[in-house]
Amino acid sequence: MPQPSEPSRDDLLSIFAQPKTIAVVGASSTVGKPGHDIPRYLQSQGYRIVPVNPQYPEILGEKSYAQLRDIPFKVDVVDCFRKSEEIPALAEDAIAIGAKVLWLQLGVINQGAADRAQSAGLEVVMDRCMKIEHGRLFGGLNWCGVNTKVISAKRPQVLPY
Repeated sequence: MPQPSEPSRDDLLSIFAQPKTIAVVGASSTVGKPGHDIPRYLQSQGYRIVPVNPQYPEILGEKSYAQLRDIPFKVDVVDCFRKSEEIPALAEDAIAIGAKVLWLQLGVINQGAADRAQSAGLEVVMDRCMKIEHGRLFGGLNWCGVNTKVISAKRPQVLPY
């Protein structure tokens, strides 16, 4: 299996740079599941979360949609908590709705879908966690004893949860 390309620090910073709307495919209402805890963290950091899961009418206080194409407004990032074999269809949906980024969570790798999304102009991040990358870049992971290799005299903002 080919290894995913590594996004640069600048690429990741540009993804997180401005307030964004993030569609979370496979969002969950179950506390403790990554599909719940990661969107909750991103929501606490000021991002608008749009859950995509046909099983729930609402997740994290936001209306949940059955599929990406049902979302009636602009989405910047499509964050996928689905199996690798489901990604080609999700990549096509991300292209169709005009998303800028297709983000595949840890363990989710589909090079063909990534190539298709990139050829359509989307930025693609594979096999990475949005919460981990955000915490690594903006502070927060060091609180858990993770060496982020970021040295700063600026005190990290306290997270609200």
